[in-house]
Amino acid sequence: MKRLMAIAALGLAASQASAQQPNRPVSADPYANNADAGKLSFPLAAAAGQDSGAAKTPLAGAVNTGPFNDKTWKYGPNFDPKGGGPSTIWNPAMLKLKQGGKLTGGTVFSATDPETYCAMANAGYDFIWTEMQHNTRDWNSVARMWAACPYAKAVPGVRVAYTDEREIQHALDAGALVIVIPTVDTVEEAVTARNWVFWPPLGRRSAGGGQAFGPAMWGGVPGGYRQTSNDNIVMIVMIETLEGLKNAAGIAKVPGVTAVFAASGDLGNFTGYAPGSPDYERAINIVHDATIAAGKRLCGPLQWRDRADFTCFQAGSETAAIARGVAGELGPLANTQAKVTSGPLAAK
Repeated sequence: MKRLMAIAALGLAASQASAQQPNRPVSADPYANNADAGKLSFPLAAAAGQDSGAAKTPLAGAVNTGPFNDKTWKYGPNFDPKGGGPSTIWNPAMLKLKQGGKLTGGTVFSATDPETYCAMANAGYDFIWTEMQHNTRDWNSVARMWAACPYAKAVPGVRVAYTDEREIQHALDAGALVIVIPTVDTVEEAVTARNWVFWPPLGRRSAGGGQAFGPAMWGGVPGGYRQTSNDNIVMIVMIETLEGLKNAAGIAKVPGVTAVFAASGDLGNFTGYAPGSPDYERAINIVHDATIAAGKRLCGPLQWRDRADFTCFQAGSETAAIARGVAGELGPLANTQAKVTSGPLAAK
């Protein structure tokens, strides 16, 4: 009897846990909900045990004729926006950039608590720069934070660790709408990043499913998520090194790049010069010139919000925001703690 009660309790707990996770990942498996598996017919399939000749000969009615050629392939309309016509811009961050506004990103550097993330996401920023390059959190914790308040004022964004299919697609499948790519040195690296951010025909993102596709996130956006996300995801590449400066003009011109970030800290790190010095400022101006010439948006730290042509900014971390908020709330009462002279809290 006790064993049965324990099993029942476990079942109830599992049921409750499932009910508390309405935004579970959507599967891309075409057979996931197929009640008639094994009963399908395939009239255009190759005959059993026979070479169909498909590499050289198209099927009747095909758009692509002649021998198969990946270079001349005409992409099909299956993933055009539902209803036809141009994509609806449903990402407020992308819309603000298109409207010429100044975009702000608040940084969630180390928090893994959804409540902290959601407080930042509703504090007034346009997107949240979730830090994955210089932090040790995992993608599960990031996904939980984003799923907790997907329709907050700030859309979910992330600086990934590197230009990698796994890293970028983890971010996108979890729901990121702003992708920041660090330390882009070459045109080839920018193209590689672009390929993993965007669906064909612009890129090479694969359809793996995830919580981004669910109704609690972007599954119900106008036109469909798969059909319209290429026009809604903001991709920001960072120029941080001497090699990146050398190739900045080409990097900025890569199709799919929305904005270029002049990395204020690492350009000092890689040039060896401090902000305000002629050599440092030359590096920033190289990024400026390349970005403006390419017709892309120019990003930098929030301290540069009044610098000419900069319209996209990274603001401080959650800990800095808490400190600023408390200071603003308390005014002259901030940091007026009594000074004890004994005990562990005595001033040293």
